[in-house]
Amino acid sequence: MDDISSQEQVVAVLKKTMESQNLPHLLFYGPPGTGKTSTILALARDIYGPEMIGSRVLELNASDERGIQVIREKVKNFARSTVTHNIGSQNCPPYKIIILDEADSMTGDAQSALRRTMETYSKLTRFCLICNYVTRIIEPLASRCAKFRFRPLEEKNSKECLDMICRQEDVKISPEAILSLIRVSEGDLRKATMHLQSASRLVGKDGEIGLDVIADIAGTVPDSVIDGLEACWHAQDYKKIALEVQNVVAEGHSASKVLSQLHGRLLKNDTLSSVQKARIAEIFGDMDKALCDGADEQLQLLNMMTRVSAIAA
Repeated sequence: MDDISSQEQVVAVLKKTMESQNLPHLLFYGPPGTGKTSTILALARDIYGPEMIGSRVLELNASDERGIQVIREKVKNFARSTVTHNIGSQNCPPYKIIILDEADSMTGDAQSALRRTMETYSKLTRFCLICNYVTRIIEPLASRCAKFRFRPLEEKNSKECLDMICRQEDVKISPEAILSLIRVSEGDLRKATMHLQSASRLVGKDGEIGLDVIADIAGTVPDSVIDGLEACWHAQDYKKIALEVQNVVAEGHSASKVLSQLHGRLLKNDTLSSVQKARIAEIFGDMDKALCDGADEQLQLLNMMTRVSAIAA
């Protein structure tokens, strides 16, 4: 539990709960890669020890079938089975833990069936639901759990974890590249670790990971491309805008990635007024909706750029 990064409040409350050994049903929610599954597995390991965790903990994730039939059979059978005697010196509480990872992908019927199982076998079993979107958990189920929100990792915590990985795995990476890696991962430590692993394999054992490698691995649009598009906002020159958009599409950059990075630039832009930013954000929203509906990327980029230039120029 002490190794969980950037979730100090959650860890502190769970440690207090462990002291009384009276664990409630739990609901962990928050963005991917923030340590939800790692936290409950660490908690279970601290409670039961390595000898008992296999018999006391049932984990089901999104790759398992979790329809109403599985809830009625597999989960219910595990929930109602009585706990075995303690093995070794670990003083275990008299209940088991069922972990349902990505519970927000369960059907409504399965969640309703789970509610009844939670009520019936609450003395024998504690449930931990893990999800990204708490609004997709039905209210009768959510109200029976103690809710814990996991925040995206702060830059400082992500950097500490990535620096530790680089030291232990002897990975060479420039300071600028590690900051870029943190930025593109957006507080998702799992994504940052996977990008780092892919980048390390790409450059080889003796190579150093640079900014260009991180950009290639993460699929981000280079700053030079975004700079060119942002400069076109103030030009109000259709031919120049059309040529810039054509070059962006020809280089194979995703329109949704371009839009996302332009939105980040818009927020940091000091030359535009709040009203201009609001109107441009509305245009970005129109483009995002059109892309989701399957519209042509080049036409949408061109339309967005000409409309924005009319406001920003």
